[in-house]
Amino acid sequence: MGAPSAGPEPGIGVPAADDTRSGRPLLALALASMMEEVHAHSGAVYLLAADEPVLEMAVTAGLPRAFAAPWERVGLSAPVPVAEAARDRRLVWVGGEEDMARRYPRIAVVLPYPFALAALPVATADTVYGAVYVTWPGAHPSVLSDRERASLTAACDRLAVRLERAARHHRAPRAEPDLLAAPAGTAGSLGTVEAARMVGRLPYGLASLDLHGRVAFANAAAAELLGVHVGDLLGTQPWVSVPWLHDPMYEDRYRAALISQHVTSFVALRPPGDWLSFRMYPSTTGLTIRISRARAVAEMVGAAPRADAAPPHRLVTISQVLSLTGALTEAVGVQDVVQLVADEVAPSVGSQALVILGSCGGRLHVLGQHGYEDPRTVERFDGLPLAERTPGTHVLNTGVPSFFESEEQLKRLYPHRDEAMDGFAAWAYLPLIASGRPVGTCVLAYAEPHVFPTDERAVLTSLGGLIAQALERAMLYDAKNQLAHGLQAALLPHSLAPPSGIEAAARYLPAMHGMDIGGDFYDLVPTRPLAAAVIGDVQGHNVTAAGLMGQIRTGVRAFTTVGQAPEEVMRSTNRLLVDLGAELFASCLYLRLDPEHGRAVMSRAGHPPPLLRRPDGRVRVLDLAGGPLLGIDSEATYPTTEVALAPGSVLVLYTDGLVESPGVDIEDALVGLGELLSENGDQPLDKLADTLVRHSAAAQERVDDVAVLLLRAGDDG
Repeated sequence: MGAPSAGPEPGIGVPAADDTRSGRPLLALALASMMEEVHAHSGAVYLLAADEPVLEMAVTAGLPRAFAAPWERVGLSAPVPVAEAARDRRLVWVGGEEDMARRYPRIAVVLPYPFALAALPVATADTVYGAVYVTWPGAHPSVLSDRERASLTAACDRLAVRLERAARHHRAPRAEPDLLAAPAGTAGSLGTVEAARMVGRLPYGLASLDLHGRVAFANAAAAELLGVHVGDLLGTQPWVSVPWLHDPMYEDRYRAALISQHVTSFVALRPPGDWLSFRMYPSTTGLTIRISRARAVAEMVGAAPRADAAPPHRLVTISQVLSLTGALTEAVGVQDVVQLVADEVAPSVGSQALVILGSCGGRLHVLGQHGYEDPRTVERFDGLPLAERTPGTHVLNTGVPSFFESEEQLKRLYPHRDEAMDGFAAWAYLPLIASGRPVGTCVLAYAEPHVFPTDERAVLTSLGGLIAQALERAMLYDAKNQLAHGLQAALLPHSLAPPSGIEAAARYLPAMHGMDIGGDFYDLVPTRPLAAAVIGDVQGHNVTAAGLMGQIRTGVRAFTTVGQAPEEVMRSTNRLLVDLGAELFASCLYLRLDPEHGRAVMSRAGHPPPLLRRPDGRVRVLDLAGGPLLGIDSEATYPTTEVALAPGSVLVLYTDGLVESPGVDIEDALVGLGELLSENGDQPLDKLADTLVRHSAAAQERVDDVAVLLLRAGDDG
């Protein structure tokens, strides 16, 4: 989990460590005492790093450290309970798996088990030293009692005082050995020899696992059912030593039993056709597993199951979670999120269709759908008032998921709604909550009636949290993108009105990275008797560049309208830019068109030279006189050059984004652009503009904005 790059905040941190040891396992003793007082079954102490705002796990107790491996180092800004407790200096309580799924989906999707958690800061009035979390099995009440709250708070305060005292004596705390119960004994330690014989005579298999999942004891029946010698089982994890148990689902059941302290079971297929039942009885020291033949399963699948039949799989494996999380971070717009959920999330949870709903103006809106043959099936959601009593509005308003395992169940709760008319048989309505507020609802539809067990509901709810975070980012991106396009459209001319005897066409393309807005501009000013054309490029492709571009374009129009000559227009625009005090510079090419006499007068300010294609197809780069970039020197001058425009000739004005590309020499790019213009110059002007921007050297990977303005002298010019 990434950590912020900035240093720790004032008043937060542990003094630098020296070589003096504290002599006693301070953290482990404090954690063990704390857990015993409140009857918690696991916990950990985190210390704040001395040189960065990161919490580091110093000691754990009750469960293997591997269970919390993704959170061994936690940034103070991370959305996890221990970071929140240290950051806000308050107790954070998570009352169960549904509460965890709603508030901390990144944790719930990896640990979708019933357990309660409390996280507290370890801090004095002046300094935060770290944080502590403790957990209880799923049977714990959903509310933390006053006694538990007071006991935990007092214990953390005592630990903070001890850490403060250690710091004054330059005894910085260090990581300590984790506290785990001793592994379960071997057969000889189960009691008397007669007790071991009794276990050995039982007709079903028995095995004992320690907290790390290693086999400490297995009777002969267990070894026979598993098809592995007892000696090959001892000291190993069964999902490692038994080939046909190599599936994340089986390790997950072991984790579920230890964390929830609930009896947990599963069935597995031992090839070629024997179904076995595994029932796990957890305690704070490990697990006892009872193994027997699962006759009921065998009867369901037939007397001779297929040898290639696959065992049941966990709903979403950890590797899938990582893949989904990584993919969701790459989603850019809302439709990207919808497509990604359809491609990645829905198949992994067995759903055949989905709808993503958002809200705006007090009404539901369909943001996207997948899997519905008739789009009108989901259109009925669009525009529904949030006050309407429907599953979608209820989930959006309350933030509580709803699961309907059959059509009858849905109709029973919503008898006047026609959600069940979509052709599906079961539905999961997941609230999409990001930054503490609802941003939408995800509806997953199933082709057959579907049972949603507790752990599946937790996984789906936490997946909804991940989808919500991606959707929030995507909606923000789409809003910024829409704003950028609107601003760019407002700053560029809506249409071109060339003078008689001149055809014109223009194109603008934003850079591929950024806000889809930039400082490139063009314009055609239809003054009488001579028209003017301008193209320019303000540094950058952001809102600042676009705003300055709009001021320059307005200035050029104003100076042209009052009748200034081309060199005067450039000087006036340059002084305007200097007077504005902008830190950005701009290149510019300005020309006064005289189609009646077949000529153009041009002035250039650090801009790429235009290309001229003659009627016979020959192309040349115009070497124009000019001055420096606009905005550098208020006294700069901009001499002019007169160019002949024969009827049928094409003048190509462009910004450097058209020809500049990483790894491509600018001279070679100009040669390529000239050849393209020579071969295609007789095309209609709009088609020629598309050809130039599509096949230019920089078209594949635009690192800069591109503006192109084409002018063709008419045959009657």
